Amino acid sequence: MRSYEILEKKRNGGEMTPEELAFWVRGVTDGSIPDYQIAAWLMAVCLRGMTPRETARLTQEMARSGGTADLSGIPGCKVDKHSTGGIGDKTTLVAGPLAAALGVKIPKMSGRGLGFTGGTIDKLESIPGLRTSLPQEEFCRIVREVGISITAQTGDLAPADKKLYALRDVTATVDSLPLIASSIMSKKLAAGADAILLDVKAGSGAFMKTPEDAAALAQAMVSIGTHAGKRTAALITDMDRPLGNAVGNALEVAEACETLRGRGPEDLTRLSLELAAGMLSLAEKGDHRTCLALAKQALRDGSGFEKLCEMVAAQGGDLSVLEDPSRLPQAAVMFEWKAAQDGYWQHADAQACGAAAVVLGAGRETKESAIDPCAGIVFRKKPGAAVSAGETLACLYSSSEASCRAAARLLDGACRFGLRPPEPRPLIFARVTRDGVFPVCELDKA
Repeated sequence: MRSYEILEKKRNGGEMTPEELAFWVRGVTDGSIPDYQIAAWLMAVCLRGMTPRETARLTQEMARSGGTADLSGIPGCKVDKHSTGGIGDKTTLVAGPLAAALGVKIPKMSGRGLGFTGGTIDKLESIPGLRTSLPQEEFCRIVREVGISITAQTGDLAPADKKLYALRDVTATVDSLPLIASSIMSKKLAAGADAILLDVKAGSGAFMKTPEDAAALAQAMVSIGTHAGKRTAALITDMDRPLGNAVGNALEVAEACETLRGRGPEDLTRLSLELAAGMLSLAEKGDHRTCLALAKQALRDGSGFEKLCEMVAAQGGDLSVLEDPSRLPQAAVMFEWKAAQDGYWQHADAQACGAAAVVLGAGRETKESAIDPCAGIVFRKKPGAAVSAGETLACLYSSSEASCRAAARLLDGACRFGLRPPEPRPLIFARVTRDGVFPVCELDKA
């Protein structure tokens, strides 16, 4: 088998065989196929696309290119949850414990943030003492005994994806649907869960800017998971504005705790409950309505918060900061960002809000950048609200006033105000299963 012949076949729009895909991924991983041929193949895929069967086979080969998690020692249905990224998205810290409190096993391998998108591991590491780099045996033990554990992704997970991703970034092939779907799902398959729930974002703070594009990506990923024998579903959710009120690591942990205690923002609470219900449904705990009622009960009775505390204790974290979030790391400087005019807050560009959080120190410009766990933004009001000139819209937290003023300038440019309230935008657009795309209103009637 020759890489040139595979390149020619893909250039002409042909479907690669399982043997060709195995050969290709092996060559990408061990370096036997040179970068210039891989780059040509990426462009051919970008222009010619891939069939659903071909994409599923590519993903499975990528998942097998490195280490895979063995979760066979954990009894029961293991459910993973993945978000395509966003601003203020701390739903893993809420939905995961809610589902675990109801008997679902949640073995979660998460990443760190880069650029304007936050990472679950960075949020957890703002809890003093908490360990996120767990040996496989300890990770599985905690999931068995507690029901949930969140650990950092290991370096040998889907190495073929790391190579392809680096080349996609410099060859203008990032926005290929099969390549995006296979990149995300290869790591999910390697993580070893029985079922996968995907939260696919749409809006200014997401990679997919429209609900239609997000649904297409979700369908591709659900198809991959189904081909691999995993129960897979997705929600299409809004990321046209930050989720919840807090953006930043310790600030988001505090908000997650408040949400699990029944005092969280409405949008974060609703989305977390829907995600928990989706995880319960994949674990065959009932239909959507039944699972949503179960999730609400776990929120009301405090068992979700208790489960988060159990996980944090098992991973060495200081429980006192969950009981009293004011004990979390505190920023040296607080700066109030205020409204310049009367009217309505019409829109907040979520990506620009994320960039403001990075300027404050809450995110990374590069993989080597250090994060300030105290830094971030807490919004006092949200888009859609009536505002008065001079009213505080958000509190900015950082180590310096100069950073706060720079972030405030970014927020000035990110937000639009006017005399009329904006049109309401759904928080959840649709649910995607192997059977198709279902608008959220159909879920409500179910």
